[in-house]
Amino acid sequence: MVTIDQVKQLREETAASITDCSHVLKEAGGDFKKAKEILKKRGKDLAGKKSCRQALQGIIESYIHPNKKVGVLLELNCETDFVGKSNDFQNLAHEICLQIAAMGEESPILEQAWIKDTSKTIKDLIDDFVAKVGENIVVKRSIRYDI
Repeated sequence: MVTIDQVKQLREETAASITDCSHVLKEAGGDFKKAKEILKKRGKDLAGKKSCRQALQGIIESYIHPNKKVGVLLELNCETDFVGKSNDFQNLAHEICLQIAAMGEESPILEQAWIKDTSKTIKDLIDDFVAKVGENIVVKRSIRYDI
């Protein structure tokens, strides 16, 4: 039997919906590690399904390193302006800007290991967000400036 505290803890750790957390915990027999793996797989499946949808809304995020020698401009697109205006979406854009500032653009941004959690790539970070909001998210373009 799955308790409300278990559902709450999984929701806090994954940001998945309460319903999804409850279902995967039941499916996993209360095993947190297995439940997280199920959520991750579902998120990747959902991201794959959403990838064919147009993402014409979004934001342009900027970042300038405190030393004033590195700057980044990023266009991150989503499907609706509602998601584009959300704090979570803006935080995602900021995290990607930090990634580009730190790692550069030598390799494709989506394939790079995330600087804050090297067990994830930037694509994984975006896929997790797609699973959370249910919209296609696209890194449209970015540029890094160095002095």
